[in-house]
Amino acid sequence: MPSFTILGAGAWGTAIGLVLAQKPEHEVALWSARPEKAVEFHARRENTRLLPGIPIPEQITLTVDAASCLAHPDLIVVAVPTAYLRMVLEGVARHVPPDVPVLSLVKGLELSTFQRPTQIIQDVWGPRPVAVLSGPSHAEEAAHGMPTSLVAASEDLGLARWIQERFSAERFRVYTNLDVVGVELAGALKNVIGIAAGMCDGLGFGDNAKAALLTRGLAEMARFGVALGGEQQTFWGLAGMGDLITTCFSRHGRNRAVGERLGRGESMAAILATMDMVAEGVNTARSLHDRAAQMGIPMPITTEVFRVLYEGKAPRDIVGDLMLRKPKSERA
Repeated sequence: MPSFTILGAGAWGTAIGLVLAQKPEHEVALWSARPEKAVEFHARRENTRLLPGIPIPEQITLTVDAASCLAHPDLIVVAVPTAYLRMVLEGVARHVPPDVPVLSLVKGLELSTFQRPTQIIQDVWGPRPVAVLSGPSHAEEAAHGMPTSLVAASEDLGLARWIQERFSAERFRVYTNLDVVGVELAGALKNVIGIAAGMCDGLGFGDNAKAALLTRGLAEMARFGVALGGEQQTFWGLAGMGDLITTCFSRHGRNRAVGERLGRGESMAAILATMDMVAEGVNTARSLHDRAAQMGIPMPITTEVFRVLYEGKAPRDIVGDLMLRKPKSERA
Protein backbone atom coordinates (compact mmCIF):
# COMPACT_ATOMS: atom_id res chain seq x y z
CA MET A 1 0.00 0.00 0.00
CA PRO A 2 1.77 3.19 -1.15
CA SER A 3 1.99 5.78 1.62
CA PHE A 4 2.03 9.54 1.16
CA THR A 5 2.83 12.25 3.68
CA ILE A 6 1.65 15.74 2.74
CA LEU A 7 3.40 18.56 4.58
CA GLY A 8 1.06 21.54 4.64
CA ALA A 9 -2.67 21.42 5.31
CA GLY A 10 -3.59 24.49 3.32
CA ALA A 11 -6.07 24.48 0.45
CA TRP A 12 -3.84 22.78 -2.12
CA GLY A 13 -2.29 20.29 0.30
CA THR A 14 -5.79 19.29 1.43
CA ALA A 15 -7.05 19.04 -2.15
CA ILE A 16 -4.16 16.77 -3.15
CA GLY A 17 -4.89 14.61 -0.13
CA LEU A 18 -8.47 14.22 -1.36
CA VAL A 19 -7.20 13.26 -4.82
CA LEU A 20 -4.85 10.61 -3.44
CA ALA A 21 -7.52 9.22 -1.12
CA GLN A 22 -9.70 8.33 -4.11
CA LYS A 23 -7.63 5.17 -4.44
CA PRO A 24 -8.42 2.82 -1.53
CA GLU A 25 -4.94 1.29 -1.56
CA HIS A 26 -3.34 4.64 -0.71
CA GLU A 27 -2.35 5.59 2.82
CA VAL A 28 -2.43 9.37 3.16
CA ALA A 29 -1.25 11.54 6.05
CA LEU A 30 -1.91 15.29 6.06
CA TRP A 31 0.38 17.21 8.41
CA SER A 32 -0.36 20.67 9.76
CA ALA A 33 2.47 22.92 10.93
CA ARG A 34 0.27 24.87 13.36
CA PRO A 35 -1.23 22.74 16.14
CA GLU A 36 -3.27 25.67 17.50
CA LYS A 37 -5.09 26.03 14.18
CA ALA A 38 -5.50 22.31 13.59
CA VAL A 39 -7.91 21.57 16.44
CA GLU A 40 -11.12 22.44 14.60
CA PHE A 41 -9.71 21.02 11.38
CA HIS A 42 -9.18 17.66 13.06
CA ALA A 43 -12.39 17.70 15.09
CA ARG A 44 -14.69 18.50 12.16
CA ARG A 45 -12.61 16.73 9.48
CA GLU A 46 -13.11 19.71 7.23
CA ASN A 47 -10.86 22.57 6.16
CA THR A 48 -13.52 25.05 7.21
CA ARG A 49 -11.45 28.14 6.47
CA LEU A 50 -10.15 27.29 2.99
CA LEU A 51 -12.34 24.45 1.66
CA PRO A 52 -15.62 24.70 3.57
CA GLY A 53 -18.24 22.04 3.00
CA ILE A 54 -15.84 19.39 1.71
CA PRO A 55 -15.52 16.47 4.15
CA ILE A 56 -12.13 14.84 4.65
CA PRO A 57 -12.51 11.03 4.56
CA GLU A 58 -11.29 8.86 7.40
CA GLN A 59 -8.76 7.35 5.01
CA ILE A 60 -6.72 10.55 5.42
CA THR A 61 -4.82 10.71 8.71
CA LEU A 62 -4.79 14.26 10.07
CA THR A 63 -1.76 14.87 12.23
CA VAL A 64 0.59 17.42 13.77
CA ASP A 65 3.15 14.72 14.66
CA ALA A 66 5.96 15.05 12.12
CA ALA A 67 7.98 12.16 13.55
CA SER A 68 5.12 9.72 13.09
CA CYS A 69 3.96 10.70 9.61
CA LEU A 70 7.51 10.97 8.22
CA ALA A 71 8.70 7.62 9.52
CA HIS A 72 8.14 5.47 6.42
CA PRO A 73 6.43 7.30 3.52
CA ASP A 74 6.92 6.24 -0.08
CA LEU A 75 6.58 9.87 -1.16
CA ILE A 76 6.72 13.15 0.75
CA VAL A 77 4.53 15.86 -0.78
CA VAL A 78 5.45 19.43 0.16
CA ALA A 79 2.68 22.06 0.06
CA VAL A 80 4.13 24.98 2.02
CA PRO A 81 4.31 28.59 0.71
CA THR A 82 7.77 29.56 -0.49
CA ALA A 83 8.20 32.24 2.16
CA TYR A 84 7.95 29.60 4.91
CA LEU A 85 9.34 26.61 3.04
CA ARG A 86 12.92 26.56 4.32
CA MET A 87 11.83 27.16 7.92
CA VAL A 88 9.30 24.32 7.84
CA LEU A 89 11.71 21.92 6.14
CA GLU A 90 14.41 22.68 8.71
CA GLY A 91 11.93 22.16 11.54
CA VAL A 92 11.15 18.58 10.52
CA ALA A 93 14.49 17.66 8.92
CA ARG A 94 15.53 15.31 11.74
CA HIS A 95 12.49 13.15 11.03
CA VAL A 96 12.99 12.83 7.26
CA PRO A 97 14.43 9.48 6.12
CA PRO A 98 17.28 9.62 3.59
CA ASP A 99 16.60 8.98 -0.10
CA VAL A 100 12.79 9.24 0.15
CA PRO A 101 11.58 11.08 -2.97
CA VAL A 102 9.84 14.42 -2.59
CA LEU A 103 7.13 16.02 -4.71
CA SER A 104 6.81 19.81 -4.56
CA LEU A 105 3.45 21.55 -5.02
CA VAL A 106 5.04 24.94 -4.32
CA LYS A 107 4.96 27.80 -6.85
CA GLY A 108 7.45 30.52 -6.04
CA LEU A 109 11.09 31.55 -5.66
CA GLU A 110 12.97 32.12 -2.42
CA LEU A 111 13.57 35.83 -2.04
CA SER A 112 17.03 35.68 -0.43
CA THR A 113 18.55 32.94 -2.64
CA PHE A 114 16.40 32.85 -5.81
CA GLN A 115 16.24 29.08 -5.35
CA ARG A 116 13.35 27.10 -6.76
CA PRO A 117 11.36 24.90 -4.32
CA THR A 118 13.03 21.63 -5.37
CA GLN A 119 16.43 23.28 -4.88
CA ILE A 120 15.42 24.37 -1.38
CA ILE A 121 14.26 20.84 -0.58
CA GLN A 122 17.58 19.31 -1.63
CA ASP A 123 19.51 22.09 0.09
CA VAL A 124 17.84 21.40 3.44
CA TRP A 125 17.20 17.66 3.27
CA GLY A 126 20.13 16.61 1.14
CA PRO A 127 20.33 15.00 -2.32
CA ARG A 128 17.32 12.86 -3.17
CA PRO A 129 14.92 12.32 -6.08
CA VAL A 130 12.62 15.33 -6.48
CA ALA A 131 9.68 16.20 -8.68
CA VAL A 132 7.22 19.06 -9.09
CA LEU A 133 3.49 18.94 -9.84
CA SER A 134 2.21 22.08 -11.52
CA GLY A 135 -0.30 23.50 -13.96
CA PRO A 136 -3.76 25.13 -13.96
CA SER A 137 -5.04 23.94 -10.62
CA HIS A 138 -7.20 25.84 -8.18
CA ALA A 139 -7.67 23.82 -5.01
CA GLU A 140 -11.35 24.74 -4.81
CA GLU A 141 -12.07 23.03 -8.14
CA ALA A 142 -9.86 19.97 -7.65
CA ALA A 143 -11.33 19.38 -4.18
CA HIS A 144 -14.84 19.37 -5.68
CA GLY A 145 -13.80 16.79 -8.27
CA MET A 146 -13.82 19.14 -11.24
CA PRO A 147 -11.64 18.03 -14.19
CA THR A 148 -8.02 19.08 -13.69
CA SER A 149 -4.88 18.38 -15.76
CA LEU A 150 -1.35 18.90 -14.47
CA VAL A 151 2.24 18.01 -15.31
CA ALA A 152 4.64 16.03 -13.11
CA ALA A 153 8.23 17.04 -13.87
CA SER A 154 11.37 15.28 -12.71
CA GLU A 155 14.82 14.56 -14.05
CA ASP A 156 14.04 11.01 -12.93
CA LEU A 157 11.52 9.89 -15.55
CA GLY A 158 10.69 6.80 -13.51
CA LEU A 159 9.64 8.98 -10.57
CA ALA A 160 7.56 11.24 -12.83
CA ARG A 161 5.77 8.21 -14.28
CA TRP A 162 5.15 6.73 -10.82
CA ILE A 163 3.60 10.01 -9.69
CA GLN A 164 1.55 10.10 -12.89
CA GLU A 165 0.20 6.61 -12.17
CA ARG A 166 -0.55 7.24 -8.50
CA PHE A 167 -2.11 10.70 -8.84
CA SER A 168 -4.15 10.12 -11.98
CA ALA A 169 -7.88 9.67 -11.37
CA GLU A 170 -11.14 9.89 -13.28
CA ARG A 171 -11.10 13.69 -13.19
CA PHE A 172 -7.43 14.32 -12.41
CA ARG A 173 -5.07 13.82 -15.34
CA VAL A 174 -1.27 13.98 -15.03
CA TYR A 175 1.27 14.35 -17.84
CA THR A 176 5.05 13.89 -17.46
CA ASN A 177 7.93 16.23 -18.26
CA LEU A 178 11.70 16.18 -17.70
CA ASP A 179 12.06 19.98 -17.53
CA VAL A 180 12.00 20.69 -13.80
CA VAL A 181 13.58 24.13 -14.24
CA GLY A 182 11.01 25.27 -16.81
CA VAL A 183 8.02 23.91 -14.92
CA GLU A 184 9.04 25.51 -11.62
CA LEU A 185 9.92 28.85 -13.18
CA ALA A 186 6.64 28.92 -15.12
CA GLY A 187 4.70 28.27 -11.93
CA ALA A 188 6.44 31.17 -10.20
CA LEU A 189 6.54 33.72 -13.00
CA LYS A 190 2.88 33.41 -13.98
CA ASN A 191 1.91 34.80 -10.56
CA VAL A 192 3.54 38.12 -11.39
CA ILE A 193 1.62 38.35 -14.66
CA GLY A 194 -1.49 37.40 -12.67
CA ILE A 195 -1.07 40.52 -10.53
CA ALA A 196 -0.81 42.62 -13.70
CA ALA A 197 -3.97 40.96 -15.08
CA GLY A 198 -5.80 41.83 -11.88
CA MET A 199 -4.76 45.45 -12.30
CA CYS A 200 -6.37 45.37 -15.76
CA ASP A 201 -9.60 44.19 -14.16
CA GLY A 202 -9.44 46.72 -11.36
CA LEU A 203 -8.85 49.56 -13.79
CA GLY A 204 -11.82 48.44 -15.88
CA PHE A 205 -9.89 47.62 -19.03
CA GLY A 206 -11.41 45.19 -21.53
CA ASP A 207 -10.58 41.97 -23.31
CA ASN A 208 -8.15 43.60 -25.75
CA ALA A 209 -5.82 44.74 -22.99
CA LYS A 210 -5.94 41.51 -21.03
CA ALA A 211 -5.36 39.29 -24.07
CA ALA A 212 -2.34 41.35 -25.05
CA LEU A 213 -1.04 41.26 -21.47
CA LEU A 214 -1.23 37.46 -21.29
CA THR A 215 0.40 37.01 -24.69
CA ARG A 216 3.29 39.36 -24.00
CA GLY A 217 3.52 38.11 -20.43
CA LEU A 218 3.96 34.56 -21.66
CA ALA A 219 6.73 35.70 -24.01
CA GLU A 220 8.39 37.42 -21.05
CA MET A 221 8.13 34.29 -18.92
CA ALA A 222 9.63 32.11 -21.65
CA ARG A 223 12.48 34.57 -22.32
CA PHE A 224 13.51 34.51 -18.68
CA GLY A 225 12.95 30.78 -18.21
CA VAL A 226 15.07 29.79 -21.21
CA ALA A 227 17.87 32.08 -20.00
CA LEU A 228 17.94 30.10 -16.75
CA GLY A 229 17.98 26.70 -18.44
CA GLY A 230 14.31 25.91 -18.97
CA GLU A 231 12.91 24.62 -22.26
CA GLN A 232 10.82 27.05 -24.31
CA GLN A 233 8.21 24.39 -25.13
CA THR A 234 7.42 24.02 -21.43
CA PHE A 235 6.06 27.57 -21.34
CA TRP A 236 3.50 26.75 -24.06
CA GLY A 237 2.22 23.80 -22.00
CA LEU A 238 0.17 23.24 -18.86
CA ALA A 239 2.74 24.68 -16.44
CA GLY A 240 3.13 27.85 -18.52
CA MET A 241 0.25 28.95 -20.71
CA GLY A 242 -2.29 26.72 -18.95
CA ASP A 243 -1.53 27.98 -15.47
CA LEU A 244 -1.21 31.56 -16.71
CA ILE A 245 -4.72 31.52 -18.16
CA THR A 246 -6.20 30.15 -14.95
CA THR A 247 -4.31 32.61 -12.76
CA CYS A 248 -5.26 35.65 -14.82
CA PHE A 249 -8.97 34.92 -15.25
CA SER A 250 -10.23 32.87 -12.31
CA ARG A 251 -12.15 34.33 -9.39
CA HIS A 252 -10.12 31.94 -7.19
CA GLY A 253 -6.78 33.47 -8.18
CA ARG A 254 -5.11 35.18 -5.20
CA ASN A 255 -2.55 37.01 -7.32
CA ARG A 256 -5.20 38.31 -9.71
CA ALA A 257 -7.24 39.43 -6.70
CA VAL A 258 -4.29 41.39 -5.31
CA GLY A 259 -3.85 43.14 -8.65
CA GLU A 260 -7.56 43.90 -8.94
CA ARG A 261 -7.63 45.56 -5.54
CA LEU A 262 -4.52 47.57 -6.41
CA GLY A 263 -6.20 48.67 -9.62
CA ARG A 264 -9.20 49.88 -7.61
CA GLY A 265 -6.96 52.06 -5.47
CA GLU A 266 -6.33 49.97 -2.33
CA SER A 267 -2.89 50.04 -0.74
CA MET A 268 -0.63 46.99 -0.65
CA ALA A 269 -0.53 47.07 3.14
CA ALA A 270 -4.33 47.04 3.40
CA ILE A 271 -4.59 44.15 0.94
CA LEU A 272 -2.05 41.95 2.70
CA ALA A 273 -3.65 42.62 6.08
CA THR A 274 -6.93 41.07 4.93
CA MET A 275 -5.63 38.03 3.02
CA ASP A 276 -6.02 34.52 4.46
CA MET A 277 -3.64 32.90 1.99
CA VAL A 278 -0.27 33.86 0.54
CA ALA A 279 -0.13 35.53 -2.88
CA GLU A 280 3.21 34.17 -4.07
CA GLY A 281 3.54 36.75 -6.85
CA VAL A 282 4.15 39.60 -4.39
CA ASN A 283 7.52 38.22 -3.26
CA THR A 284 8.31 36.70 -6.65
CA ALA A 285 8.00 40.10 -8.33
CA ARG A 286 10.81 41.46 -6.20
CA SER A 287 13.22 38.54 -6.64
CA LEU A 288 12.43 38.24 -10.35
CA HIS A 289 12.90 41.96 -10.97
CA ASP A 290 16.28 41.97 -9.23
CA ARG A 291 17.59 38.86 -10.99
CA ALA A 292 16.41 39.96 -14.43
CA ALA A 293 18.13 43.32 -13.95
CA GLN A 294 21.37 41.57 -12.96
CA MET A 295 21.21 39.36 -16.05
CA GLY A 296 20.18 42.13 -18.42
CA ILE A 297 16.95 40.37 -19.45
CA PRO A 298 14.16 42.78 -20.50
CA MET A 299 11.06 42.15 -18.38
CA PRO A 300 8.83 45.22 -18.90
CA ILE A 301 5.64 43.82 -17.35
CA THR A 302 7.47 42.45 -14.32
CA THR A 303 9.28 45.77 -13.90
CA GLU A 304 6.01 47.71 -13.82
CA VAL A 305 4.41 45.28 -11.36
CA PHE A 306 7.47 45.65 -9.13
CA ARG A 307 7.15 49.44 -9.24
CA VAL A 308 3.52 49.31 -8.19
CA LEU A 309 4.18 46.85 -5.36
CA TYR A 310 7.39 48.33 -3.97
CA GLU A 311 7.80 51.87 -5.25
CA GLY A 312 4.24 53.15 -4.90
CA LYS A 313 3.61 53.70 -8.59
CA ALA A 314 -0.06 54.10 -9.49
CA PRO A 315 -1.40 51.16 -11.56
CA ARG A 316 -2.96 53.53 -14.09
CA ASP A 317 0.44 55.11 -14.75
CA ILE A 318 2.02 51.87 -15.91
CA VAL A 319 -0.29 51.65 -18.93
CA GLY A 320 1.28 54.55 -20.79
CA ASP A 321 4.79 53.40 -19.92
CA LEU A 322 4.10 49.96 -21.40
CA MET A 323 2.18 51.14 -24.45
CA LEU A 324 4.61 53.93 -25.41
CA ARG A 325 7.80 51.89 -25.26
CA LYS A 326 10.00 51.88 -28.34
CA PRO A 327 8.32 49.87 -31.16
CA LYS A 328 9.80 46.41 -31.72
CA SER A 329 9.21 43.13 -33.53
CA GLU A 330 6.77 40.70 -31.91
CA ARG A 331 9.50 38.05 -32.01
CA ALA A 332 12.00 40.20 -30.13
